[in-house]
Amino acid sequence: MLQEFKKFAMRGNVVDMAVGIIIGAAFGKIVSSIVADVLMPPLGLMLGNVNFSSLFITLKGGPYASLAAAQAAGAPTINYGVFINTVIDFVIVAFVIFLLIKAMNKMKKPEEAAPPATKSCPECLSAIPIKATRCAHCAVVVVKA
Repeated sequence: MLQEFKKFAMRGNVVDMAVGIIIGAAFGKIVSSIVADVLMPPLGLMLGNVNFSSLFITLKGGPYASLAAAQAAGAPTINYGVFINTVIDFVIVAFVIFLLIKAMNKMKKPEEAAPPATKSCPECLSAIPIKATRCAHCAVVVVKA
């Protein structure tokens, strides 16, 4: 059983997938940092000094000065600013993956077209198998293609 597992784990696809997951997780952290630390501060500044990560709605309890204060008090909150950051993270990651897959598909060689399996009868124009020498519909002798 141990040998089977080792054989499975060392196959190229499994190792490639593991490397992809690790790189993807690291890439996700980089995108999260870009969104939270680079994109959102200027966007918040343009929208009137809004800090998206601190936007929230308190469901129960009094007004709180910040999200941290509401969470420290144990108040239930809807953190829609954090959600906006997460949606932007997702859109960026999805777009980069789209571009990556598009580039990989361009690098692939196009598959060769399979040879035709049928040919047309010159007399009745019905489809007949390539290797046929006589049309099954009109009995005309067909020359090989």
